[in-house]
Amino acid sequence: MKVKNVALFGATGSIGRNAIEVIKNNNELFRLFAVSGHTNVELLSRIANDFKPDYVVVTSDNQISVPDGITLLRGIDGLKEVAAHPDVDIVLVATSGIVGVFPTIEALKNGKRVALANKETLVSFGKVVTDVLKSGDGEIIPVDSEHSAIFQLLNGVKREEVDKIVLTASGGPFRTWSVEQLENATVQDALKHPTWSMGSKITIDSATLMNKGLEVIEAYWLFGYPIEKIDVVVHPQSIIHGMVTLKDGAILAHLSATDMKLPIQYALSFPNRLKPPVKPIDLVDIGKLTFEKPDINRFPALKLAYDALKMNGSYPAVLNASNEVAVYAFLEGKIRFTDIPKVVEGVMGKHHPVSGDTLEELFDADRWARGEALKLIKKMT
Repeated sequence: MKVKNVALFGATGSIGRNAIEVIKNNNELFRLFAVSGHTNVELLSRIANDFKPDYVVVTSDNQISVPDGITLLRGIDGLKEVAAHPDVDIVLVATSGIVGVFPTIEALKNGKRVALANKETLVSFGKVVTDVLKSGDGEIIPVDSEHSAIFQLLNGVKREEVDKIVLTASGGPFRTWSVEQLENATVQDALKHPTWSMGSKITIDSATLMNKGLEVIEAYWLFGYPIEKIDVVVHPQSIIHGMVTLKDGAILAHLSATDMKLPIQYALSFPNRLKPPVKPIDLVDIGKLTFEKPDINRFPALKLAYDALKMNGSYPAVLNASNEVAVYAFLEGKIRFTDIPKVVEGVMGKHHPVSGDTLEELFDADRWARGEALKLIKKMT
């Protein structure tokens, strides 16, 4: 079997580091052809020295030293150049923020597989990206554990047999907290995720349940089911990552360990399965699996995401942008935890939507939402 060249964008983040482990453990199948990073150029330089990729892309102005023979590129143009490179087989997009849309579109236009771990690409630019996907030979294999689970389950059934797809949520660190307790939640409290180890932004999103809302929007674009067929259920053990309810009432579930190496490896190797990258789960050790209905009164961010998807157009981009600004304001101690969805709701309430058929429209909506969010936050402080 030909060794597949992987361009890993966002190599220094949590997903990126896990992806490097997967590639290293399967070096007879995959080669790290290119890597990118933003500000953590020290780690990026170490990766370049260890794996000797053909290309290194830096998306900040930070200076970096790479070994001789490696081509150093900069910025979005660098990401796009590598994504379109004829020797690249798989583009793993694990960048944070809206920059991920550029290499995704470029890779799809050039018939590549995109292993997608960047939420903003589909949340903010879903229609544009799926239009590119439909018009060419590229493919998207989701890396999020929930979407990977649904992707695998749907591959085993006929489309017309599906009644609903169900995304599971851990419920985050505040699953049992009252509204009064949430008012006083600290950053340290919010960063104590019960089952996953992730970056600070996504961990806060998990605490507000916005992360699950963003995943609902992603699922809409990935799988093409109407919004009323996409459900969320709280599952504190995080062992079941997704379920599919069939028309006869049967439910198919995907269970696995809470380790991102599993969905990363599957996205790289699909349709083949490789040796386990982590210790498989033992159901006897787990003992029980429980489920709860999400409480949108305590966690209104989930409803806001559904609302944004129902209104569609530029609303999901506005939701994503205003939420990002609000989350970082909370992390910096400027607003309370419960202010995050208030900022998002306030910005969405002021928005005059556009169709969202072009990147330009959606980037304009993103910029506008960030500005409005900052104005609201300033009033709160």
